[in-house]
Amino acid sequence: QAQLVESGGGLVQTGGSLRLSCAASGRTLSRYVMGWFRQAPGKARTFVALNWSGGSTNYANSVKGRFAISRDNANSTVYLQMNSLKPEDTAVYYCAAGLPSSDLWASVAGYEFWGQGTQVTVSS
Repeated sequence: QAQLVESGGGLVQTGGSLRLSCAASGRTLSRYVMGWFRQAPGKARTFVALNWSGGSTNYANSVKGRFAISRDNANSTVYLQMNSLKPEDTAVYYCAAGLPSSDLWASVAGYEFWGQGTQVTVSS
């Protein structure tokens, strides 16, 4: 079993930046896909970004060019650098780990382990 703990959320103005961290423990996750999802009030949880075990990345179109995911396998930590934040980025952000199939890498169903979430609020 793996435990994921997110941190780094908060309140920021439009155009600002935040860096989220996800610390993993309980299992070596270097071979896992590490992802970030978000859930706004009243909406479904949606894909934001992922980092494949080999280091390549994928992003949702809504965050491309503004967000960057990275991982530090030595410290079992994944980061999400968020720049040029917009009010529509407001959500609870969740870290996830899994071994998704090719058709599930952007789906909640593709991930086995989840963190508790961290709130990001962007004011206009």
